[in-house]
Amino acid sequence: MTDGYDAARGRRNALERLGEKIPGFRGFQDRELRRDVDRLQREHLATELTHIKGALRQRARAAADRGGLDELGAFERLDRQLDGLAQSMRFSDYGAAGLFDAVKIGEAELEKLYEFDLALLDEVAALGGEAADAALERLEEKVRALADRWRRRETVISDVVKTAR
Repeated sequence: MTDGYDAARGRRNALERLGEKIPGFRGFQDRELRRDVDRLQREHLATELTHIKGALRQRARAAADRGGLDELGAFERLDRQLDGLAQSMRFSDYGAAGLFDAVKIGEAELEKLYEFDLALLDEVAALGGEAADAALERLEEKVRALADRWRRRETVISDVVKTAR
């Protein structure tokens, strides 16, 4: 996530760079940029979960075609879990709002949040790699663990903000 923020910051136009020179405006601008990067990251995670749902739907069709109707309930549960998690990621508050208050967040605190977010990205990628052939029970466990981890993100953000104050 650090790379996303730095890359977005590097693409600022001349007016935005001029605004950095105005006292107080830079902090506002940085908060807005962090908010945008956070939204893009959450949207990316949700999109990846949607891709995983697609792979699982293909598996469900294949199971139905071969007569494995008893597996369809598990596929349906997994589909609902993934959908709920994707919606939670897509529509959660931007950085739990506190991250974007007028508090000066230090690099060490931001690094902690970025590491947490990168681990989430890695977990979603690993889940996607397993979607094609892992046992359904194992996938359900991984989705539950990922949902638990996502819920802890708000706590991590709150800790980052408290540390900065």
